[in-house]
Parts: sequence; structure tokens; C-alpha cells
Amino acid sequence: MDAHGIFDRRRAGILLHISSLPGGPGNGDLGADAFRFVDFLAAAGISVWQTLPINPTHEDGSPYQCTSVHAGNPLLIGLDWLVERGLLEADAVSPAEDAKAVRQQALQRAFESFRRRGTSDALCSAFGDFVSANDWWLADYALYAALKEVNGGLPWQAWPRALRDRKADALASACTLYADTIARVRFEQFVFFEQWHGLHEYARRLGVLLFGDMPIFVASDSAEVWAGRDYFELSEDGEPRVVAGVPPDYFSATGQRWGNPHYNWENMARSGFSWWLNRLRTQLDLYDLIRIDHFRGFEAYWEIPAHSETAMEGRWVKAPGEALLSCCAETFGETLPLVAEDLGIITAEVEALRRRFRIPGMRILQFAFEGGPRNPYLPHNHAVDSVVYTGTHDNDTTLSWFEGLSPDQQGYVYDYLGRSGLPMPAALVQAAMASVARLAIVPMQDVLELGRGHRMNTPGTVGDNWIWRFDWTQLRDEHADHLAHQVRMYGRAG
Repeated sequence: MDAHGIFDRRRAGILLHISSLPGGPGNGDLGADAFRFVDFLAAAGISVWQTLPINPTHEDGSPYQCTSVHAGNPLLIGLDWLVERGLLEADAVSPAEDAKAVRQQALQRAFESFRRRGTSDALCSAFGDFVSANDWWLADYALYAALKEVNGGLPWQAWPRALRDRKADALASACTLYADTIARVRFEQFVFFEQWHGLHEYARRLGVLLFGDMPIFVASDSAEVWAGRDYFELSEDGEPRVVAGVPPDYFSATGQRWGNPHYNWENMARSGFSWWLNRLRTQLDLYDLIRIDHFRGFEAYWEIPAHSETAMEGRWVKAPGEALLSCCAETFGETLPLVAEDLGIITAEVEALRRRFRIPGMRILQFAFEGGPRNPYLPHNHAVDSVVYTGTHDNDTTLSWFEGLSPDQQGYVYDYLGRSGLPMPAALVQAAMASVARLAIVPMQDVLELGRGHRMNTPGTVGDNWIWRFDWTQLRDEHADHLAHQVRMYGRAG
């Protein structure tokens, strides 16, 4: 399905990352609670489930700084699936203090059990097919993951030089020496994608589309940067020469220094943008719709000297977005199933690029009530080809945001919304549902009417992010009933 098919009518969606689901040790996963959540969405007439990136994270847990753009996060594997297939004992998934260790140990035991099965086993046959179809990216990722593990988690730039620089003899030796670890990594990826596609198929049968998230930049310490150094602006030792971020904005007075390496766009273009086409190909296999995080970086990106501690010393540099997106359209179809995260400093050139390829943009209601009636986030300025949110994963919950406003600001918000008598966050949820935007997305925190202490991420900070989870006991009947009523009333029922 292309973007035209998804935006053929009014829809409503919920924003909830897989890790925020109930169930499973330490974090939510692709197990039974994911299917139960799809049931909840379908019952409420919700036809879109938006997640954050599902790739393997670094120690900080950020899904926007991952070790691979293709691989799935093994910590999101539902362990009950392994139990059901006889690969794991039921008592191996009991909760413990170190939930990550429990998951890793369970996956190790499941892998050992899997290896004892005969080659005629159906699961083993499916594994072989998966490896054959995906080894174009899986080979590099599995070796990278194995080497990162045996090197104590160090980034690839700190590995022994021969491995850092991918000398053929060193790589061949590592493949032999760490064959068992490489095989386990491949097995974990097989299980992840089996589970993901099972969930995706179930969601489709119930009329629920999966909406993914693809960060425009990739982590410096990742398999794709290690294996494709020519596509990035790196020094001889593999460190970024310049890094990504954004200038001072709504979230930070000194800007945001993300630290991702910038692309070598000249080499990207010379290869026919094959790196990007491959990346988009694997993501389109996962999702029905994809948000491009920091879309404006396709038109121009903020380039920061690697030695700078903040983003203030950066400069804007033009990017070949039109050539790249033209190549994508030729490969995947004229109407790409993409949404542009077009927040922050958006120029006429960025808008023209988005419109040229008919890519919907975003409207955030928490940003709407400053600057007067021309504020583009106010509902009366919304466009049909857009996605409206009460807030995103980077915002506070709507209730907490509203409680942080002054009495005069709160009065203005309620005046604009027509003083419906609804409390927050229900009043802002109703405004999102009523918008002319074809797709309205509400974070799960706002469905549950949660306040301070329940946000997913605070941009520019490290720690206490990406760990929020909900519990089924928080989802009361009145929450579900009110959501379903809003969806029906504003013509967004699935």
C-alpha cells in the first residue's frame, strides 16, 4: 500500500513504542501483549499503530541511535514465542533484577536448543531461507555484533586496527573464531523478523496498519558505518569529521548535537543511492507507512565540527534530496509511503521538496498556542495532507504540558478550543480528531490521561528516557469508550 492508499480516507492512530507495552521482563516486546494491543486498537476503530524505530539500541536505549539500520532489536523478541515452539523452558522467562541479562540468557538457551534440531525441521528450513534472503546485510551485521560483543562493547573505532579497517585476513579469521556467536546473532534476527511479520499479518487482518520511524542519520558506532565507510564523512581512523544536529530551537537554547556522522552525498549519488534504496527496502518490508525523522536534512543539514561541544558552531549544507527521492520514487513507486517530520526550522525549499513528492507533513498541537493565529500548528491552519498529533515522543504528556502553562495561556488554549467542557488531555485529543488532517495520532499517554512523570523522552538529555511502559490496569473502560466515540464522531473509524 502506498501513501495515497493510506491517506485515501480519514484515519486515527495511537503512538506507542513496542518497548512501552506491558508484559515481558524489563521492556515490552512482540509477545502476547502486542497482539492484545492490536485487538484494543481494532475495537476502538483505530487503524494505525505508530512505533519508534525497532533497531538494536546502544546502552542508553535510544531507538534513534542504533547499531544497525536493518536489524531488529533482540530485546524486543517475545520469549513466549520461543516457549511455544519448544526452544525454551517456561521457567526461563521469570522476572529478575537484571531483565536484559534474563533476555540474553534465554535467547542463548533457545539458540542452543535450535541447533540441536535436525535440518528437516520446518523452523530450521525457514531459518535457512531467511539467511539466504537477508545475508546481503545480515553478514556484516552479525560479524559486527559478534566483534562488538567480544571487544567488551567498545565502538568499532576502538577495535584492533585490522578489524577496524576490515582487512580481509582479519575478517576471515574472525568469522572462523567467532562462528558460534555469529550464528546466534543470525538466529536472533530470524526470530525477531518471524515475530514481527506474524504481528504485522495479524494487524492487517484486523485492519490496523503499522507506521514506522526511520531516523535520517545513523549512529557512528553501527554496522553500516563500519562496513560502508565510503558513504560517510569520516577521518582515517573512522571517527566523524563533522556531526549532525540542529541549531538552537524550541527544545534547546544551544541546539542539539546528536553526534551522528554526516553522509558523503557525492559517493551516495555516484552509486545511484543504492545504500538508501537498500535501507528503504528493508523498512518497507516492516511497515505500511514510514516517518522520516528530520526530513529537512534531505534539503539541507546542520553540519557541526566534531570537536564542538554544542551545536551552536554549525552551518547549513545543501543535500541532494530531490535526486535521492526521485530515485526512490522510480524504484518504489511514484507515491512513496512516507511522512515527513518537518518540525523546527523549515524553509520554503524544504516545503517545496515535501510537496514535490506529495509527502504529508506533521502538525503538533502542543506547539500551536504561541505566536498568534498564523501559527501553522493551530487546527484552522492544518492541511488535509498532514498528520496531526497532540504531541510526539519528544513532547511531555499533554496533561503535564498543559499544567505547566500559565493561567493566561491555559485560558487561551481553552478559548481557542471552544471551551467544550472537556478536561485535558481529552480536549486536545478531540481537537486532533476534529482536524482536517487525514491522519490523527495520539500518544498512548494521552489516551490514558497521564500527567507528569510519564513522558517518553526529553530531547538533549541522557538518562530516564525510553523506559516508560503502560499497564493494562491503567486502561479503564471509559478511556476506550471515549476514544472509540471520538474516532466515530469525526469520521476516522477503521
